[in-house]
Amino acid sequence: MLSRYLPVFIILSILAEIFGTVGGFGSSVFFVPLANFFLDFQSVLGITALFHLSSNVTKIAFFRKGLDKKVMLQLGIPAVVFVMIGAYFSKFLNPVILTYILGVFLIVLSLVFLVFKKLEVKATARNAIYGGALSGLSAGILGTGGAIRGITLSAFKMNKDKFIATSAVIDLGVDFSRTVVYYFNGYMRKDLLYLIPILILVSIIGTWIGKRILNKMSQEQFRKGVLLLILIIGLASILFNK
Repeated sequence: MLSRYLPVFIILSILAEIFGTVGGFGSSVFFVPLANFFLDFQSVLGITALFHLSSNVTKIAFFRKGLDKKVMLQLGIPAVVFVMIGAYFSKFLNPVILTYILGVFLIVLSLVFLVFKKLEVKATARNAIYGGALSGLSAGILGTGGAIRGITLSAFKMNKDKFIATSAVIDLGVDFSRTVVYYFNGYMRKDLLYLIPILILVSIIGTWIGKRILNKMSQEQFRKGVLLLILIIGLASILFNK
């Protein structure tokens, strides 16, 4: 099926990368549900991990000056540990039920921060660890944990360059870890490896366009945009879950 609709798949992948860059939490939040229309869920997990590796390398190259090393370690280490746990258990759990739970979680949290604009989660080590662990677990099981990490970083009210650079470095470690586990789970189909160079090009084009859009946005517009995208993702997770 994918070969018949490859041009459509590529266009949708570029859009996912653009929205993922503007939102600051990576393309997998959009790419996973889109790819699920063309591939089985386990193959989606495998190809998403490979796509995200190149996507995050591109984002680091574009936004490297904004990296917050302290948050990167506090949020990134638990994310890497828990993504391996989630990736291992992904073959035993029902992704449909888990996607519904994730959708409700994202809707509630995004609405809370949109309605209560002055609400701020303190940038403590404990909150970063909780956010990293949840995002890693979600990424391992469902293929996407960027929205949870986005909620955490948005709550910390980081500026947009710092937000994207820090998120991308954490995501790079997460993706490398889960790629190894997915490989041993048998999710990496040889007949889909031709997509890798295509998706590398997609990540470069999408990130470049996304960065140009971000340059025209204020910090408050960025924060609202992140929360609105997360709300949409939560709704889509429930409405289009199969």
